Amino acid sequence: MSTSEPPLGLWQQIKEDWEAHGRDWTKPGFRAVAVQRFGVWRMAIQPKLLRAPFSILYRALYRKIRNGYGIDLPYTVKLGRRVVIEHHGAIIIHGYCFIGDDCIIRQGVTLGNRYLERPLEAPKLGDRVNVGAGAKILVNVSIGDDVNIGANAVVLSDIPSGKTAVGIPAKIIDSKSSGDNT
Repeated sequence: MSTSEPPLGLWQQIKEDWEAHGRDWTKPGFRAVAVQRFGVWRMAIQPKLLRAPFSILYRALYRKIRNGYGIDLPYTVKLGRRVVIEHHGAIIIHGYCFIGDDCIIRQGVTLGNRYLERPLEAPKLGDRVNVGAGAKILVNVSIGDDVNIGANAVVLSDIPSGKTAVGIPAKIIDSKSSGDNT
């Protein structure tokens, strides 16, 4: 996540996310991201007594998104700007994940843990990561900027910036540029 940009308020973040989701407020991915942003925002309210009604509202909205759309995106996720959840259904994101700016996450993706004895380990995605449908990114791995992760790939090790990973377990492949006809 870029640190050179100033922090945005809740409504500016939601507006950015709305634009990233094609200006369609009915998309489940936009709704999930908006609820996550609201969950983060409410934690800044002090004292806890004033925060309580917002927490009740957040928990109800979170459960509606999780149970209705199948998107589990807790407020504890460090979520970058303009993250797009392209399709809904069976998306699980560990509460300690870090997701950079301009990432795309598709249906069936799991960003999670692998070992019960290390519950705080979670993946870290760089900026502009494109995660294919059904991909699983497990344990404390770092995914570099501009990485493409193929559909149904199982990522168990770090992926350097600008690479493409496919397969089970995921292997890095060289992707040809569109202008290369050799």
